[in-house]
Amino acid sequence: MRTRISPWVEITAKEVQFRQSEPPQLYHSIAVPDYVAILARTPENEFPIVQQYRPAIERLTWELPAGLVEPGEAPLATAKRELLEETGLTAGSARHLGSYYSDTGRLENKQHGYFIEASDREPNFMPEENISIRFVSLDEIKSMVKNGEFTHLLHIALVGMYEWFA
Repeated sequence: MRTRISPWVEITAKEVQFRQSEPPQLYHSIAVPDYVAILARTPENEFPIVQQYRPAIERLTWELPAGLVEPGEAPLATAKRELLEETGLTAGSARHLGSYYSDTGRLENKQHGYFIEASDREPNFMPEENISIRFVSLDEIKSMVKNGEFTHLLHIALVGMYEWFA
């Protein structure tokens, strides 16, 4: 059984019986859309990161460009769209780094990770309201992780996957 909480969240209730000798137990999970995260490199060998307010943790965070996969949209199309919307960069070649569950104990969605070779920024680009953009080196991202400035674990994992699979 699913209960819609908002346009973005549903709560799923499932009866699960682990042993025949015990009655089924009720488990809940959260159904949210899949999303993409993008590690993009510019021709200047810089990587865009974005800062925005996150109500769930009530603070500003630095993250990779990312967004929800729209119904009927392929994850790669989402990645290209979100990169352009959040940074003004047009996607060139793209490499899928993987699709992984973000929290198998509570969440039903996956994160799709992409490495994208990006073009220069669109000349008339205006960032979305309440989003700041920085262009940094990969070493700067690592330093921000170590200093507690870049704390989105799934995005940190994507940076690691890029290095692991490079």
